[in-house]
Formats: sequence, C-alpha cells, structure tokens
Amino acid sequence: MMEKTMSLEDFYRKKLGELPSDILQKTGQFNVFRLSDYFGTTKAMPYSRKDYYKISLISGENVVHYADKTLKVEENMLLVANPQVPYNWEPLSEEKTGAFCVFTEDFMNGFGNFKDYPVFQSSGTPILSLKDADFHRILAIYDRMFLEIRADYDYKYDLLRNLVFELIHEALKLQPAKLESNKTESKASERITSLFMELLERQFPIENPLQQIKLKSAGEFAYHLNIHANHLNRVLKETTGKTTSLLLNERISLEARALLKHTNWNIAEISWCLGFEDPSYFIKFFKKASYATPGNFRK
Repeated sequence: MMEKTMSLEDFYRKKLGELPSDILQKTGQFNVFRLSDYFGTTKAMPYSRKDYYKISLISGENVVHYADKTLKVEENMLLVANPQVPYNWEPLSEEKTGAFCVFTEDFMNGFGNFKDYPVFQSSGTPILSLKDADFHRILAIYDRMFLEIRADYDYKYDLLRNLVFELIHEALKLQPAKLESNKTESKASERITSLFMELLERQFPIENPLQQIKLKSAGEFAYHLNIHANHLNRVLKETTGKTTSLLLNERISLEARALLKHTNWNIAEISWCLGFEDPSYFIKFFKKASYATPGNFRK
C-alpha cells in the first residue's frame, strides 16, 4: 500500500526524533547516514513517495519496487531516488551495510543541472547493480561526506555538493540492474494503475483560486510514472476499461461541478485552476461533459 508523501522534515523526525538545526538553514538541506544506524537487518523501506532526493548504497541482495518496475539486484546496489516516483526496497540478505544521503532540490540550486542527467529522467534506470569493488569505491565517497559534514569549515556544503555529483556520475557509469523476469504483467499493470490514480487524486481538491493542477495530459502522467504514454493508456484501458484522457476528464469534470456549486469564483478562475489556457476551452469541455454550460449549471 502506498504511504503518504514523506517530506525531509518527516524523515528527520521519524529517524532522529527531532528536526536538526542545520535543516533550518538554507544550506542545511542535506545529510548523510550510515545504513546500519537506521534500518534493521530485515526491515523493508515503506512504499512511498518522498519530496526530497535520496542516493543509497546498499550491500547484498535486494529487490526494488520502483514505479511499475520490480528489479532484483543480486550483489549490491546504488539507488538514486526521484521525488516524483514512489519506491521501496526489500532486503534479501540478513546483513546490511552501506550509507545514504538525502538532499532537497534547493540544496543543489545553482550548482549544476543535476536533474538533466539520465538517472533522473523517465528513460533512465535509477537502480544500479554493483560488484564488491564498486561498492567499496563508492563507499569511500560517503566516508568523505561523513568527514566533511562534521568539519568546521565555512564552505563545507560546496564540498558536499561536489561529492553528491561524484555519486551521480558513478551511477551514470554503471550498468543498470536487470528487470526481474518472474513478475507477472498483471501485477505491473495494477501498480501502474494505482500510481496513476494516486497522482491524479493528489491534485485535488482545489481549495483556492491560486491553486492549479500541474498534470494535464496523458504524456505528463506517463513522464512522472517513468513509462511511455501509449503503455499507460493501454494498461488503464485493460484495468479500468477507460482511457487515460477519459479518466482525467472525468475527474476534472467532477471538480468543476464542485467548484461551480460550492464557490463564488468566476468561470475564468475555475478554468485556470483546472488547467485550461482559455475559459472558452473550459466552457466547451464542460458542456460536452455535463450537457450544460458552466453558467447554466451554476444557476
């Protein structure tokens, strides 16, 4: 089951029991941890979306559920987590060593376009399989992070940003893990459908006239789910009997009727909130869906 989106503040409170003072500073939206200090030997991370970035180095066998994919890594792995996509990992070996760092987009702001790299793109693979030699080489980067974050040095966060980029480049140079072959197509389809519906519902309700939905098309949903739009449409048609566009339009129509009935916002405000560039497009859309103009429906 999908858990609610975890913020970096939620992470700190859950793992540390409090919010460290550093996180309140503009350059404090970064930290690094030993894996053994925060995870038990058999504890799987919950399946959820985070609003921060996380790069984890994990020893031994693991299974990772990432969007609609299930990947099995038989030795060690480097997991580059994207805030847009929920994921979890299940340890298959008894002992876990490694480390992980967490950081926000603001932390990296102005320090290179890290989101342009393939590991953060829809076509990229964020789970990388590691040989033992690769594991220890990358662990050395984390060891440098531990050293620098404890240092009394005015520019230590610039050094830490450089080390984050080192991790990203290590990920780019590694081969992607192979997709586990024994997972059924039906389970993958169910996962895609669940993720789509969660992304769709997360945009609603509209609670003020300054709030606008961000995902307005099948292509945008597919991008955030790390799959092709045609594949998303085919899966939704199989699992719900409806196309991506129909599901989206039905939800927008439902919200439009609620806003027309329960607010005094004008038609232009409502159309903007629901992602229409021109109120006339909204009026045509609403009339086709509800067999009445927005004005007549409101009356």
